[in-house]
Amino acid sequence: MALIKSISGIRGTIGGRSGDGLTPLDVVKFTAAFGQWLRQRNPDQQTVVIGRDGRLSGEMVSKLVAATLQGLGLNVIDLGLSTTPTVELAVAGENAAGGIILTASHNPIQWNALKLLNETGEFISAQDGADVLAIAHTESFEFAEVRKLGQYRTDTTWLQKHIDQILALPLVDREAIAKRNFRIVVDAVNSTGGLAVPMLLEALGIEQISKLHCEPTGNFAHNPEPLPENLRDIIKEMEKGNADLGIVVDPDVDRLALICEDGSPFGEEYTLVAVADYVLKNGNVGNTVSNLSSTVALRDVTQKHGGKHYASAVGEVNVVEMMKEQNAVIGGEGNGGIIYPDLHHGRDALVGIALFLSHLARSGKSASMLRRTYPNYYISKNKIELTPDIDVDAVLQRIQTKYARNPISTVDGVKIEFDKEWVHLRKSNTEPIIRIYSESDTLATADHLAGKIISDIREVIAEKR
Repeated sequence: MALIKSISGIRGTIGGRSGDGLTPLDVVKFTAAFGQWLRQRNPDQQTVVIGRDGRLSGEMVSKLVAATLQGLGLNVIDLGLSTTPTVELAVAGENAAGGIILTASHNPIQWNALKLLNETGEFISAQDGADVLAIAHTESFEFAEVRKLGQYRTDTTWLQKHIDQILALPLVDREAIAKRNFRIVVDAVNSTGGLAVPMLLEALGIEQISKLHCEPTGNFAHNPEPLPENLRDIIKEMEKGNADLGIVVDPDVDRLALICEDGSPFGEEYTLVAVADYVLKNGNVGNTVSNLSSTVALRDVTQKHGGKHYASAVGEVNVVEMMKEQNAVIGGEGNGGIIYPDLHHGRDALVGIALFLSHLARSGKSASMLRRTYPNYYISKNKIELTPDIDVDAVLQRIQTKYARNPISTVDGVKIEFDKEWVHLRKSNTEPIIRIYSESDTLATADHLAGKIISDIREVIAEKR
């Protein structure tokens, strides 16, 4: 069992003993701490928006969260089955004190999480998160008396409101999309994307939609992280040659992966690159932001259009903070996360779909032809499982020392630059692992670089045991 408290929220496996997993007691404690923090931060605002993805534990966790917030005297607006970006928009739209999204994002079926939003519908900062954890640790929350319990109501209209706001964006070209008569295959891994993505596509004028794993049962048909090795079903379907584009989202619909008409992955890293190219080409030239583990192809595209690219620490809240600082017109993460501030400052696969389809429609190209217009870089994504006896910080320090002659960034973990390559090592915020990302102009070179660093790490771990 696992319970992880981080900048990404409270994430854990369902079941086990309190404090070891995300048990009902843990759900109540951390929800109460967040509710108490909201009351202190916004004493005049008593409403909290909640919503969940389709995973099996979602309904149980949602009931616990709603009842706990009511017990604090807070009013609850429950969107039910929803998406992370929809809840984010609803928090601002309802003028709420904050929000809680019940989703473990790309994590497997046994996981769930409380993702915490402030009054702007954005993820709370590291300091705010620390304050919430301090309240939870001391259990310094106080529940309301019976006559002051919070109210509860459901609202299933926000997904349509979300789609309406996307359609109203100047760069979303519904007419061009409808004219192309695209044939689309959707894989929503049996979660809420199975509701949201077809609804969006229909609103964009697309009539030919094939659905794979779109029933939001929570019984994920495959590993929910939208990586090529987990997408065999949709790749096989696309290889038949009967569709123009495959669309894949993760369980809470904040990550977007695309499959070309020939079954080849467009590349998770290149989702943001393509959408940024479209925005920069057709909107005002400006800056872009991605995290340190994302491809340098975004930098190349940004510079081509006269803008400047900035790299932030990993984590959506860090990307958003830098986007605001640099007045970025678009940003995100190389995991398929699109952040388009003209809509809101949050990763949003739905707006990413609308902008990408607009780009594809206007280009007159196939998806594979469009992909070939971008610089070719290859990222090798690897990880090493951790055990409690490993001092990760000491391991990273040893690696930093070993490569001290190379340019190194320690803004977030350790990023080492070589002649034409880079490797980034960091502790995951959501899993007990070290992530090792490397990039080069060939996959073989990126894999080789990652393998060399992994070997170095294993040597360091073996020496310390």
